[in-house]
Amino acid sequence: MTVATLADVLQPALKGGYAVGGLVVLGWEDARAYASAAEAENSPLILQAGPSCRAHTPLPILGRMFRYLAENASVPIVAHLDHGYSQQDCREAIDCGFTSVMFDGSRNSLHQNIDETAAITELAHAAGVSVEGEVGFVGYAEGEASTGTDPEEARRFATESGVDAMAVSIGNVHLKQEQGTEIDLDRLRAIEALTDLPLVLHGGSGIPVSVRTKLARSSQICKFNIGTELRMAFGQALRKAISADPDRFDRVALLRETHAPMVDAARTVIRALAARP
Repeated sequence: MTVATLADVLQPALKGGYAVGGLVVLGWEDARAYASAAEAENSPLILQAGPSCRAHTPLPILGRMFRYLAENASVPIVAHLDHGYSQQDCREAIDCGFTSVMFDGSRNSLHQNIDETAAITELAHAAGVSVEGEVGFVGYAEGEASTGTDPEEARRFATESGVDAMAVSIGNVHLKQEQGTEIDLDRLRAIEALTDLPLVLHGGSGIPVSVRTKLARSSQICKFNIGTELRMAFGQALRKAISADPDRFDRVALLRETHAPMVDAARTVIRALAARP
C-alpha cells in the first residue's frame, strides 16, 4: 500500500530539491496512465480531482479509484481534491478517502481566507489528511485576470492557516494551451524569504518545461499542477484512433489506444520535475 498524503510527498521534495506533479484527472483512462507513468519513473504522484472531474464523476467513485491505484502502486500516490470551494467540499472528500484537500479561498479577503482555511485544516489534520491553501488569485487564460500574491499576506496565511502547502500567484495562469508563461522571480524570492512552506504553482501547463525543471531544483516550489497539456495529449490520441477507422465504434478499443500516449506524456511531465539522477 502506497497511499500518501500531500505532506508525505512534498516535504521530501522540499528537502531534496525536486517537485511532484499534481496531474489533473478527468477519468479512469488518464488516472491509470498517470499511475503507470509514475511507476515507470519511480516517482511519487498526486492524482487530482478538480471541479470539472467532480461534475462528471461523483467523489465517492473518485476516492475509491484513486485509492485503488495508490494501493496497487509501488510509488507513493496522493488522492487530492483540487479547488474545493467550501468546507462541505473538503469534508466530503475526506469522508470519501481523499488524503489531501485543496481549499480555494483565493477570491475572498485575506482574513476570510485564513479563517476558512484554518477551520478546514483543523478538520483535515484530525483525520490525518493534508491541506493545500491558496493566497493570491491565479487567473485563467480566457477569463479572470490574476492577482499576484503579496509576500506579507503569504507569510500571514502560511503562519495562521496551518496548511501543509501554499499555492501562489506569480505569473502562472490556468488553462494555457501554449507554453510561454513568465514567472515573477522577484515575487517568488520575496515569498520564500518569509515562509518555509512547500509552494504550489497552478497552471503549470503554460510554464516552459525548462523553467519547471529550474524552479523544481532551485526554489520552494514542490508541486506543479498540470492539466491542459495532458488533456490535449489525450484528445490527440483519441482523435487519431477514431480517424484511423471511422467505422470503429467500440469505446474500449478506442480508449485503449490513448493509454500509451498518455503514459508517455505523463512521464515527460514527471521526469522534468524529478530529482537529478
